[in-house]
Amino acid sequence: VQLQASGGGLVQAGGSLRLSCAASGLTFSTYNGGWFRQAPGKEREFVAAISWASSTGCYADSVKGRFTISRDTAKSTVYLQMNSLKPEDTAVYYCAADSLYSNLISKSPAYWGQGTLVTVSS
Repeated sequence: VQLQASGGGLVQAGGSLRLSCAASGLTFSTYNGGWFRQAPGKEREFVAAISWASSTGCYADSVKGRFTISRDTAKSTVYLQMNSLKPEDTAVYYCAADSLYSNLISKSPAYWGQGTLVTVSS
């Protein structure tokens, strides 16, 4: 299984970015997908997750209303649309997958992708 994250970059505060996570070896029609982030000097934190059974996302309070998680099962890809970005959103963003939704929420997914760096300038 491989998860390939992409789409990070440098953006000004208030701007938008869309992250993508392309999976090989599993499909998001049967696996749950999620995003986490880790800022310098901080622990990795949960950002968002989407169930294989539903298009409804679950979000950390810090990103609710600004970020949207979605998936394209045909492309085995999960997306994270990030709007109204703030400097405090600066972090390395990681995608993840697990057959159990609870494992994503508890930060213990079976599969991790490599990170993609998001930098938000003020």
